[in-house]
Amino acid sequence: MSDNSKVTLGKTLRDARIAKGFTLDDLQQATKIQKRYLIAIEDQNFDELPGDFYVRAFIKQYADMVDLDGAELLKQFDSTLPSTQTQEYVDKVNESNPETRSQQRKVDDRYVQLRRTIPVIGIVIVVLVVLVGIWVAAAHNGNSGTKDNVDSSSVSVSGSSTKTSSSSSQSSSSKSSSKKKAAKTATFKKLSSTTSGSTWELKNASSKPKVSLSATSSAWMSVTISGATTWQGTLSTSTSHSLTIPSSATSVTFKFGNAPATKVKIDGKSFNLNSSTSTSSASSSSTTTSSQVQTVTLELK
Repeated sequence: MSDNSKVTLGKTLRDARIAKGFTLDDLQQATKIQKRYLIAIEDQNFDELPGDFYVRAFIKQYADMVDLDGAELLKQFDSTLPSTQTQEYVDKVNESNPETRSQQRKVDDRYVQLRRTIPVIGIVIVVLVVLVGIWVAAAHNGNSGTKDNVDSSSVSVSGSSTKTSSSSSQSSSSKSSSKKKAAKTATFKKLSSTTSGSTWELKNASSKPKVSLSATSSAWMSVTISGATTWQGTLSTSTSHSLTIPSSATSVTFKFGNAPATKVKIDGKSFNLNSSTSTSSASSSSTTTSSQVQTVTLELK
């Protein structure tokens, strides 16, 4: 492909970014790709990126953030991008190396032998257990046959009473636990807000709240718990991500690259980051944010 085509790739991304109203700093914050790498992509200076794999990964993430089809863009400009080694290349190397093939055959042979041996060992163990059980039962019956006949009535009554008491206790415990769980519902209260983010108070959540993230279109997001980033990535309509907040956490910060398309659920309850308060009936897709790039912090109480 000609040099003009190479320029077209960088220009396509740059024009899409400008059309979305993003600066390079906005894109760096949303994607966590260093600004110098974003500039290198727009200028077609792929040698400045940390490796051939990152060229394609960064371009796709850049394209998805500006609402372009990253996969289609990579396919269109494939010949201008650095190539990466595929599994087919690795297979060809193994085929040309007799020593590697020999080692693989040895591993396969050992695996087959192990599969044949395991059933035999299992059968032997089962037979031994049955024989031991028969011997123990016969010895027990021979030593206490008379005593069992005399006391069988009282034992049966006692056993029945114990089972009834145990069943009643478990039922009572289960009902008490269900009432406690039913009475505990997560609530959200907005403490402060700006055009690019907000701070909330989360009350009555479980000891280890479960968070579910999804999106109605391509959306980048990250999760920071008590100051440490635990996950970041780009979701689409066909993907989602779940995580559990540790009981020791005091705060959780979400960063959304496309807030209007983002959905958040905590303990199964939808969280509407645009209202003054959020309850289980709120839906984050019902309103739009004042800015696509949003930072939302939950303080756990």
